[in-house]
Amino acid sequence: MKTKPARLRLNDLTGLVRQGAIDTVIGAFTDHYGRLMGKRFDAGFFLSHVAQEGTHACNYLLTTDAEMEPVPGYAFANWELGYGDFHLIPDLSTIRRLSWQDRTAFVHCDVDHVPVAPRNILKRQRARAAGAGYEAMAASELEYYVFKTSYRDAAKQDYRNLEPLGWYLEDYNILQGSREEFYTGAVRRHLRDSGIVVENSKGEWGLGQHEVNVMYGPALTMADDHALYKQCLKEVADQCGVAVTFMAKQANGQAGSGCHIHLSLRKGGKNAFAGNKQVGPVQGSDAFRWFLGGWLAHVNDFMVFYAPTINSYKRFEDQSWAPTRLAWSHDNRTAGFRVVGSGQSLRIECRIPGADVNPYLVFAAALASGLDGIARKIEPPAVFEGDVYAARQLARVPYTLAEAVDHFESSAFAAEALGADVVEHYAHFYRSEQRAFERAVTDWERRRYFERI
Repeated sequence: MKTKPARLRLNDLTGLVRQGAIDTVIGAFTDHYGRLMGKRFDAGFFLSHVAQEGTHACNYLLTTDAEMEPVPGYAFANWELGYGDFHLIPDLSTIRRLSWQDRTAFVHCDVDHVPVAPRNILKRQRARAAGAGYEAMAASELEYYVFKTSYRDAAKQDYRNLEPLGWYLEDYNILQGSREEFYTGAVRRHLRDSGIVVENSKGEWGLGQHEVNVMYGPALTMADDHALYKQCLKEVADQCGVAVTFMAKQANGQAGSGCHIHLSLRKGGKNAFAGNKQVGPVQGSDAFRWFLGGWLAHVNDFMVFYAPTINSYKRFEDQSWAPTRLAWSHDNRTAGFRVVGSGQSLRIECRIPGADVNPYLVFAAALASGLDGIARKIEPPAVFEGDVYAARQLARVPYTLAEAVDHFESSAFAAEALGADVVEHYAHFYRSEQRAFERAVTDWERRRYFERI
């Protein structure tokens, strides 16, 4: 049987619209949190107008908090400027069917002439890499927890006492995975049928914790796929009557959810990290060595992109599979940077990011850092062997959002790499998140102080 193509050219979409196979096109971009924002278009209108002219959306979408409240204090958009529109340009190379939505296609959009838009930030770093003769290749391993409760019922329960799909640790456990296959299997098939190549899914080290891994590819394509497959996971959860969360730390005593990212550079169609120079126990090129050195050197400059929420920092616990100190090792999961593969498969895995990251920002941070390492020939520290958790002499990752924002806001390198206006915009975003938390009264405070103080 002939399969229907998932990734579409504009001519393909036109034919499917004429046949009545597609009647809706979603055009979307990500906000700061990595959530897809946009519109559903009548497919005929998309073809006759939006594909050529683009569309518009309110610019407050890049100034809101998680509750969609506009936050004052941004120079880019504010009440004084009247919250006007920005122009969205569909990237027609990203059109695809969505198999989990009826008669629906999807296209990623660029926010025209808006430097703070996440996809634009990554595209600028990709252009820098291209200027040096490199193409960035990447993958993200997105972990999540699944609960038997629907999203609506979870909200009614104030997100308390939710029952996970698994009831004992299921890391690589096929039996536990089989119990969750009604959901995870549906996700794998929908991603495949929507043009995202899935490698595998597996249980993780938590109750009801899983991950789905998709194929390594160009960094911008991977960021686009990450945003969409996260959306798929949520929407299919809705359809299955379960809830999935990408919180970096969803409960005390449970493993956090990471988004380990793998990255390498290609040059002339080959892996630019491959080489015969010894870097600790690894054989690689100068580009590999210096990229690793730059990435490590600039972690603090971009920690807000790796750990963007208050909750992100609850994940950094010793012996929790999340990294707590800055070191690199060869195939060692206690290190923040784990070098894996060899020859043409040689790549760097950064284990610091959590599942709550915006993929465009995290890849942009990694690429800016590594390219600076190559440009300045930054040497990495000596390889670490052994238990990084026990190595108290090593520098820690920042342990709070407030600390991370301080590093980011004062970083001359971040301003140079991203632009001072972008740093100012995102520093305000993260400080607003921090202040919102500081004003909140938590369950922990009520339990601790209601009677005893």
